[in-house]
Amino acid sequence: MAVQEKLKEVFVEALQLEDGVDVENLKYRDIEAWDSVGHMALVAAIEDEFDVQFDTDQVIDMSSFKVAVDMVKELQEQA
Repeated sequence: MAVQEKLKEVFVEALQLEDGVDVENLKYRDIEAWDSVGHMALVAAIEDEFDVQFDTDQVIDMSSFKVAVDMVKELQEQA
């Protein structure tokens, strides 16, 4: 499964998104579920699913689904 598709599933589960949410265009604080607490739950879920570790700057910079995809791909390439 491609990173993007797998990451969509992580976003849906971690943020408990309802059907119809446009995950691919989702940005931090666009929806109530993606607040600071939701952000940390999302980060932990991504780290667990992809077996990666974000540094503090990456956690702060993860401002959208698209940014998260790029970050995960970059971390996987570095592994």
